[in-house]
Amino acid sequence: MRFDIEHRLSGTMARTGLLHTPHGIIRTPTYLPVGTLASVKSLTPEELVDMGADGMLANTYHLFLRPGSDLVARMGGLHRFMAWPHPIMTDSGGFQAFSLGYAIEHGVGKIGGVFPGETPVARGGRPTPAGSEKLATIDEDGVSFRSHIDGTALKLTPEGSIRIQRQLGADIILAFDECTSPMSSYEYTREAMHRTHRWAVRSQEAHDKLPFEFEYPQALFGIIQGGEYRDLREEAVEFMAHRGFGGFAIGGSLGKTKADMHQVLDWVLPGLPEGQARHLLGIGEFDDLFEGVERGVDTFDCVIPTRLARTGQAYVCPENPAGRRFRINLRNARYKDDELPLEPTCPCYTCGKFSRAYLRHLLMAEELLSYRLISYHNVHFILALMHDIRQSVADGTFLQLKTRWLHPVAAEAAG
Repeated sequence: MRFDIEHRLSGTMARTGLLHTPHGIIRTPTYLPVGTLASVKSLTPEELVDMGADGMLANTYHLFLRPGSDLVARMGGLHRFMAWPHPIMTDSGGFQAFSLGYAIEHGVGKIGGVFPGETPVARGGRPTPAGSEKLATIDEDGVSFRSHIDGTALKLTPEGSIRIQRQLGADIILAFDECTSPMSSYEYTREAMHRTHRWAVRSQEAHDKLPFEFEYPQALFGIIQGGEYRDLREEAVEFMAHRGFGGFAIGGSLGKTKADMHQVLDWVLPGLPEGQARHLLGIGEFDDLFEGVERGVDTFDCVIPTRLARTGQAYVCPENPAGRRFRINLRNARYKDDELPLEPTCPCYTCGKFSRAYLRHLLMAEELLSYRLISYHNVHFILALMHDIRQSVADGTFLQLKTRWLHPVAAEAAG
């Protein structure tokens, strides 16, 4: 795998690039739609390509449970299995150590409550009530789970994660890690980070030892942990940066507020090798995209566009007077007889054909077409924004674009 930087924006760490993989090029910065179970919910591969998606992210843990990585391998790997001949990244399964473990115990989650110092509802979901029973426990060897499907006991180790990702056949795979909770103490976060480092070494050894399942190589990314603590994040960068990884992902708790996350990125990104790609795991609201790109993030993934769609929430531009935080909720009665498209300036199929009134009718009648049409719009919308961000970095107008989106009143006053 090769990463070529094409443009850099003076005064920032923003850059555009081309990430070369065995299944094509990912133009960066970009958003990777999430296909947790080898499917971006309700959308076809052809539609994703038409929207401008260069790649996607699939989930190691969930695909291991069903249909099983052995079956995926027998079917020719994820690319053939899901008819997606373009780049794929798989996570390590380590996130489930958090989502099925301390996320349940602490009542936080990657969508609802990931920043406990902010309102969970604004993140597009609600966390599990604190104090619920964990489904995952961690020891030095790995993570022991009880399947959320049928309660079956299973264990995921660094070696097992790499073997599963070999069978899935993604172009970019991630080292096994422990994703910590924003409510974890400094002492536990440090312990988890050091364990992640030991698991990273074991992941690399397995990556070097296990033959590739298919006739192309896979790039292994290391994951930077350390929670919201500067010394831990900087220690993690120092450990990971020169171990020969193909690129890097930034994971774990990013603090209790978005301001904390920005600090974490400021601590991490300058210490990573300039010529390698950087991925921000599980983050993808619009302000996150701008702040991440400005600090040097190349790729993002997040389930929020399709998850919002399933609750009737659709993306709109900042100038849209109906929008609040770039979205409208079609369950609101005000849209019952609204003839406008979701976003009048959007060229997507949904906005070109259907009114808010019709989409609201489908949603309230629980017609599956509503989820599909709103998902189509939301994923198209975020990919179109990433196209504009790439172009603005290349032509030097990124900061103006950021102001127009995040501070539209100031942008209008500036003329």
